[in-house]
Amino acid sequence: MHGSGARVSTVTDMPAVNPAPERTVQAFTRDFLREVNFGQGVELSVASVNDKYIALAKTVRKHLMARWLVTMRGQREAQAKSVAYLSMEYLLGKQLENALLASDLEEIASEALGNLGIELNDLMEAEAEPGLGNGGLGRLAACFIDSLATMSVPSVGYGIRYEYGIFRQTFVDGWQVEQPDSWLEMGSPWEFPHPEAAVTVSFGGHTTSQVDADGVVRKTWVPGWEVVGIPYNYMVPGYRNGRVNTLRLWSARAVRAFNLDTFNAGQYAEAVRSQTFAENISKVLYPEDSTPQGKELRLQQQYFFVACSLRNFVDQVLPDGFDLHKLPDRVIFQLNDTHPVIAVPELMRILVDERKMDWDEAWAITTRCFAYTCHTLLPEALEVWPVELLGRLLPRHLEIIYRINDAFLDELRETYPDDHLRVRRMSIIQEYPERAVRMAHLATVAGSKVNGVAALHSQLLADKVLHDFSEYMPEKFTNVTNGVTPRRFVRLANPLLSGLITEALGDEGWVTDLDRLSELEPLADDAEFRRRFREVKSANKERLAKLLVVRDGIELPADAMLDVMVKRLHEYKRQTLKLLHVVTVYDQVKSGALDIADVTPRVVAFGAKAAPGYRMAKQIIGLINAVGRVVNNDPAMQGRLTVAFPANYNVSLAETLIPAADLSEQISLAGKEASGTGNMKFALNGALTIGTDDGANVEIRQLVGDGNFFLFGLTEPEVADLIDRGYEPGSYYESNETLRRTLDLISSGVFSGGNRGMFDPVVANLLHEDRFLVLADYQSYLDTQQRVEVAYADPDAWTRSAVLNVARTGFFSSDRSMRDYLDRIWHSAPVFSPVSDPVNVNLPAG
Repeated sequence: MHGSGARVSTVTDMPAVNPAPERTVQAFTRDFLREVNFGQGVELSVASVNDKYIALAKTVRKHLMARWLVTMRGQREAQAKSVAYLSMEYLLGKQLENALLASDLEEIASEALGNLGIELNDLMEAEAEPGLGNGGLGRLAACFIDSLATMSVPSVGYGIRYEYGIFRQTFVDGWQVEQPDSWLEMGSPWEFPHPEAAVTVSFGGHTTSQVDADGVVRKTWVPGWEVVGIPYNYMVPGYRNGRVNTLRLWSARAVRAFNLDTFNAGQYAEAVRSQTFAENISKVLYPEDSTPQGKELRLQQQYFFVACSLRNFVDQVLPDGFDLHKLPDRVIFQLNDTHPVIAVPELMRILVDERKMDWDEAWAITTRCFAYTCHTLLPEALEVWPVELLGRLLPRHLEIIYRINDAFLDELRETYPDDHLRVRRMSIIQEYPERAVRMAHLATVAGSKVNGVAALHSQLLADKVLHDFSEYMPEKFTNVTNGVTPRRFVRLANPLLSGLITEALGDEGWVTDLDRLSELEPLADDAEFRRRFREVKSANKERLAKLLVVRDGIELPADAMLDVMVKRLHEYKRQTLKLLHVVTVYDQVKSGALDIADVTPRVVAFGAKAAPGYRMAKQIIGLINAVGRVVNNDPAMQGRLTVAFPANYNVSLAETLIPAADLSEQISLAGKEASGTGNMKFALNGALTIGTDDGANVEIRQLVGDGNFFLFGLTEPEVADLIDRGYEPGSYYESNETLRRTLDLISSGVFSGGNRGMFDPVVANLLHEDRFLVLADYQSYLDTQQRVEVAYADPDAWTRSAVLNVARTGFFSSDRSMRDYLDRIWHSAPVFSPVSDPVNVNLPAG
């Protein structure tokens, strides 16, 4: 289950100590009031909501901290192999509710606070959500570290503590406007800074060469400037198993933050210039990179966090005197996409330049310490860094990359002596249009394994994106289909459904064994269970409606189908296709082609952020909101079609929106979505999917059955064939009157106050380019939406399909994903620790 030959370790030398803190309502009340008084420095009667939230968070975290310290000590003693997860993003969601669940304190905390006249939900609402991720990549990382802790696997997550996260999305006249996400403004009780463990990170400068006493030429990096990385530790609790792993996020500071002489000379801004410059590195996630300065800052971020993380593991996590030849037996660094791949030459630099290993032995260690997950099929998303930039910022690393590439090309020329084009294609160094380092190639050459994140994605990765590599080194390529944590996205997000599942199965074991959802399958034919399932969905819709009124001023009609498309705004995800469906229905009603009485009441809910520099994505957001304004306010629609687009979609909103959904829109062009995880969350919460055969949709459809999935659109081979033959989107416009009327209506100015040119960029792009074949799939999508309406008209049959979606998607637990990584890639094993909370973790072992 945990890898061929993997041994399960047990920490047996833990001291026998008394359990603490005391788990009673009285003790919890006492600890909470103590935190209010002595932690926040106020009396309860005058405490603010934030005071009470901070006090509650610190009270709860005490129940996790002793376990955390025991976990860390147990790992130091066992020295078992660890997973070090390197990710630029961690979209964590709020921490308090998850901590209460993991520590089994929900009822105790609720009763204790209730006795003081405080509503637990009010304090949970006060928590600011850390915006440390942009979408699926960051949420996946958060799910994975949750599962590793729950499965008792030694692991540490490494990333960046962004001061302002991604951004807070607002709408001004329907257009996206980015605001700073000040999630740290009121303090974060879940983080533990350790400035004493700071790491110095170098940039710029040049290299020198010397011959050592053994006659070996040694390189020395002479940096031009340095910053300091401060680690902030976060607890990652397993689900009621006694284990608490660590997420370590790095914050950048100047080596010399303040120049007093400059300040006293009256140059106040210059006195703090170095601190401002250094702090930019950890200021925001994904700085806008359309400028040279933005590109350089992104590379600074990537190197900063991996340099801090490798230095932390090698110098501070490993025991003194550790033999680095054994490093692959002690850690596997998982590269979550190409962002952390600069860690490869960094480890080589440490081993060769600092530890004085010869090149070959250092390379043998390095190639066993890394594994690479590719999360894309889009060529533009496979990072390349210009040689000029990389050489200027990290001169020694560029030298190391060149040497890695030279050795690799020598191997290729020996294997393919007459295939110069193949050698050029596989080179780590791209020659045109500019000399650049292909980070995906570097990761593939250096990694012990390369995996895709869904069966179709892994196949396309091997067959198309990295085809030459998969032919040359097929043993490296494997698949691990993504998953989501059932703790957050079912147990916490959907308490009513969770209660129904637990009642049906007899216990809560399904929370850590999601395959047990299959036991629900016979209940799909139970009329009473279906009735109760519908009641849960209805109650979840009411909960969402109440939230959106308060949060966004959006009012949803009752008893309508909730049709949801939530994901970052990108053209390949095809929010435009969903919008064309809305406009088509509106046009048909207004023209009399469709009787309003025949329109199934439907709320179309969007949630999406566009990257600040992505102009087309911002245009699409503006068009969605413009269409919504007109459709929602037109009396002819009689409220039967509503467009809802709440701003700033995040994990917290997802936890309310997903459980309420009836229909899940997963409509990316086949062959473009790596996996998706939203599709899994919706299915697990009883939504039916309308989707293409793309990413993990393929596996969802295979598991739930064709009769419980609305499939439409071109397949990946059909997409490739159409593009090869020469795709002409304008021909679909000319031949399809319904499509023509829909696009013409957008161009007419109906949705833009008479301004015919406002949305021309969107329409022109569809008519003349349409990279992602929206118009080619339009009619198939419309036809399938008709099938959706027919199916929804039979509530009992629809509910049966919804129950089967829940029952048949237990496969998509991130716990299963982690087992696959353990088996196929990491070859690591759990280390089990005591479940009780010891009072004194400083007692000597034995």
